[in-house]
Amino acid sequence: MTLAYLPSPSQGVWHLGPVPLRGYALCIILGIIAAVVIGERRWVARGGRKGAVGDVAGIAVPFGLLGARIYHVITSPAQYLDHPVEALYVWRGGLGIPGGILGGVLAGIVVCRRRGYSPGALADSIAPAVPVAQAIGRVGNWFNQELFGKPTTLPWGLEIDPDNPDAVPGAEAYHPTFLYEALWNLGVAGVVLWADRRWRLGHGRAFALYLALYAVGRTWIEALRIDDATRFFGLRLNDYVAVLVFLGASAYLYLRRGAAREESVQRAADVASDA
Repeated sequence: MTLAYLPSPSQGVWHLGPVPLRGYALCIILGIIAAVVIGERRWVARGGRKGAVGDVAGIAVPFGLLGARIYHVITSPAQYLDHPVEALYVWRGGLGIPGGILGGVLAGIVVCRRRGYSPGALADSIAPAVPVAQAIGRVGNWFNQELFGKPTTLPWGLEIDPDNPDAVPGAEAYHPTFLYEALWNLGVAGVVLWADRRWRLGHGRAFALYLALYAVGRTWIEALRIDDATRFFGLRLNDYVAVLVFLGASAYLYLRRGAAREESVQRAADVASDA
């Protein structure tokens, strides 16, 4: 009996005349839009100025994408040694989430300081929105047939073209690790929402909780992936990064335990001008 597996898309690019529409890029764009919409509603509910999240995202997102690409290239240098110009081919996939988070956070802090927004309050506002965006963005890996895991005979195994460079000879289906991560991220978003309502988290604690939970999920997902990756002592580099993120986020949550939520999320002058 032949098992029925999840199919991969027959194509990841569609053309409207000379304009290519790439499934990978569309998923990233949809994820960004979702994050801004969710974050904006939460920010306004906390007393912030309408449009602030989109304002910060307009600068933080490009730096996040840049950081994500740099992280991917640095951690997977073998792919680009012979053809370094391909490091610029973002549409082929290859965005490292740890680098994206770091780039976006650093840029976001700078923008918040200049605009008079509370960085911690804004980070907490987008805390459940970011994993939702990541979940949507992960669907792009499905269109690119990338970031799948080890061969499997489970009914939700994913079919991959045999000529895929990461395909295993003789394997019929693989763990859809990008789907696992997408579902994990949606769960993380739900937990962060619940915890924020339960304890009224402030000063970046909701965002720290998101980081800690995401790091936990990333470790077991990395154990299933078979794509090329830099390794140290048998573990993928992303495993070490996930451990550091978890420890840092957990330490922050412990040190800021019991901190009251911010009473003001932006400068008084900005509040007065909005009024």
